[in-house]
This record gives sequence, C-alpha cells and structure tokens, in this order.
Amino acid sequence: VVGTPGRILDHLLKRTLSLEHLEMLIFDEADRMLSMGFYPDMKRIQKYLPARRLNSCMFSATFPPHVVRTASEFIHKGEFISLSEDHVHVTDTEHVFYTVPGMDKDRSLIRIIEIENPASALIFCNTKAEVHYVSTVLQNFGYDADELTSDLPQKDRDRVLERVRKKTLRFLVATDVAARGLDIPDLSHVIQYEPSKDLEDYIHRAGRTGRVGKAGVAMTLVTHVETFVLDRIAKKYSIDLQQWPLPTDADVAAVVSERVTALLEARLRDRDAQKTERSKRFVSLGRSLAENEDESAIIAMLLDDYYQQMLHAPLPQPSEPSKAPSDKGQKKPRTGASRNRPRPRNKKRR
Repeated sequence: VVGTPGRILDHLLKRTLSLEHLEMLIFDEADRMLSMGFYPDMKRIQKYLPARRLNSCMFSATFPPHVVRTASEFIHKGEFISLSEDHVHVTDTEHVFYTVPGMDKDRSLIRIIEIENPASALIFCNTKAEVHYVSTVLQNFGYDADELTSDLPQKDRDRVLERVRKKTLRFLVATDVAARGLDIPDLSHVIQYEPSKDLEDYIHRAGRTGRVGKAGVAMTLVTHVETFVLDRIAKKYSIDLQQWPLPTDADVAAVVSERVTALLEARLRDRDAQKTERSKRFVSLGRSLAENEDESAIIAMLLDDYYQQMLHAPLPQPSEPSKAPSDKGQKKPRTGASRNRPRPRNKKRR
C-alpha cells in the first residue's frame, strides 16, 4: 500500500484498511513526512501500527536536526546509512549555491526560504545596511526575524542573543560579528545573502551549522558576476559546491498548497460532529466564492492568513525516546541537512 499520510489515515478511520499483517513500514521523503503538516497525521497513524516488531526504514536525501530527533519517535535506535556516488559516510554540511538576478535577490531569498522552510536560519550580509534591509524584508513578509551587528546597543544585543539561546527566534540576520564564537544549537541553515569578501570568512560562516556532528546546509546567493568568488573558495578549501535551481513562483505555490492542504485536512478530521454540522452553513458560500473569480481573492486571503499563522507556530517537540528493545532490523535514512522541499533537479557541481 502506497499513500500520503492523510489518505492512509482516512482509510484507517473508515476501517477500509488494516495494518494487522504489516511487515515493513517505509517513510519515503521522510524529512517531509515528519515536518509541518504531516507530523500530526503520522502520530495518529502510529497508533494503528502492530505492537510487534516491524522492519522500518526512512529514506531521504538529507535530514534537518529537528526531523532527526522526531524520527526517534518512530524508529528506536535506528542506524544511519549515508550514500553518495563514490563513498559511504555522513556529511555534516551540504554546500550549495543559487545564481540569482542582482535586482531580484531579496525576492529570490524569500522564495528559497518558502521552499526550504527551515526551522531556524542564520543569514549573513556584508554590511550593516544590508543586514537591516534583509531583516526588514523578512519581517514585512511575515517572518520572525531580527538583526545583529556591531552597532547594536548592548541591551538590544543581549535581547537578540537571549532569543537565540532560547530558540524563540527563527531568523537571525547578521554581519560577520556572528561568524565566530556564536553557537546556535541545532541550527539547520546558514544562508549567505552575498559571498564574503574574505575567502576564509566563508568557512567561519558555514561553520555555524553542521556542528558537533549534526546535519546542516550552507547556502550562498550569488549573481553571475560573483560566481568566480565561489570558484576560488571551492578550489582553496576543496569544497563540493552544488548549484541548485532557483525556485520559481510556481514552485513556491505548489509546495505551499501541499502544506496548507495537509494542515487543513488534518484540522477537518479533528472536528467533532457538532462542528461539522455547524460548518455546513458555509458550504454554499464557499462554493459561490470559489466559482467567482473576483471573490476568490477572499478565499486566497483566508488561506494565506491561516498558512502564516501555522507557519510560525512552534514546531512539535518530540517525546522522550521509547525504552522498548531495539529493533535490529530498523534502519534510518541517508542523512545530511534536508529541508521540507522537493529535491532540486539538475544539480551542478563546482
């Protein structure tokens, strides 16, 4: 049986599917199955699994730290197997870059963040003015972002760093003042809005993620003129830099639609009979709004407001690992620093 979490759960609730004789459980694109939208459904499906030992596998190109922790709820002491073209090992940090239009770099950043949907990210800029600009762009778009520069008063700097330590700040935009000595636990993404002027600074910036053996991804946005800087960095430090295609508006719309549909379907299943009956008052109105092109903007507004609200909700925290005996047959996936996004196509290496 192959299906999405929502459809599998629907059949389980309707008793048209039984997992009594299940022998193998496979999570494909596991980083997405255990991320926003799908996680609640996965926990409900877990209640229908047999109590006996199962051969369970999770597959994904890479894994962000919070998903690795959450995976322990489904696989007890699973083994990590990392596969690449010519060797087997765990890669702590992926190094990738996007070639972006110089006049559209801010919008490109937003599209990348929308696709990646990182639990947290440190965004580097070369100047204080750029830090303030990027931070403002993110805030205006509805993201929880703050800035850190050497000009920031000590009181404000302490406030920002306290939010970082408590993991209540999602995006920190900073100059290279944050490239050394700042330790952010479980930081999944480092994004360089522009390449550093000093080649060595690239290493310090990227080193903020993938710490203590944890997975991470270091991204750099470059214009066509700036690509030669990455060539020098890749050659000097023997870094395998991969080029990922820049997401389009259509890519973002597809991913966002998938997420919000999963969230809404899960919410619908949680409604009791009284709420379901009450909501029937609006079926006719909903159909009317959807059929009218002018009024469809109302539906789009409601979906956007709901998505923004859920997007910034705290990520579900994994429960304590089970003390049940280890399942030797269980395996965890290829690891790295994945995101809740489709795998990029046509990667180019440097």
